Amino acid sequence: MNRKLADIIEGQKLLVLPDHATVREACRSMWECRKGSVLVADDQQRLIGIFTGRDAVRTLAEGKSAETTTLAQVMTHDPVTIAPGCYAIDALREMNNRGVRHLPVAERGRVLGVVARSDFKGMEIDRLDDEDRLWECIR
Repeated sequence: MNRKLADIIEGQKLLVLPDHATVREACRSMWECRKGSVLVADDQQRLIGIFTGRDAVRTLAEGKSAETTTLAQVMTHDPVTIAPGCYAIDALREMNNRGVRHLPVAERGRVLGVVARSDFKGMEIDRLDDEDRLWECIR
């Protein structure tokens, strides 16, 4: 029940692209790798953003071209990260509080993986739901 994020991301292959990659390149990579997000890194491989399926939908809905729009133009800049020593429930709380479905896991500026809501088990999600219900009762 108390899984650490390091256990969840163990063996995970990261999908990382530069900020000058296009939305089309990112979407194609996400499709081929079966990932819901792309980490965006600078020349020194530091995390500068994250691009998700939600960003892709928003980009197209705004009438932007997937072939010419770069990730730098549409990604979430400077995304919040979480440490690998944190527990699954900590990540779920952070994702819930911020309204995101993907959360990079990093330590000392180095990205180790990404957790998505789909990575969590029913027990973990149930615990978050129980906490939310309790907070509603308290308010």
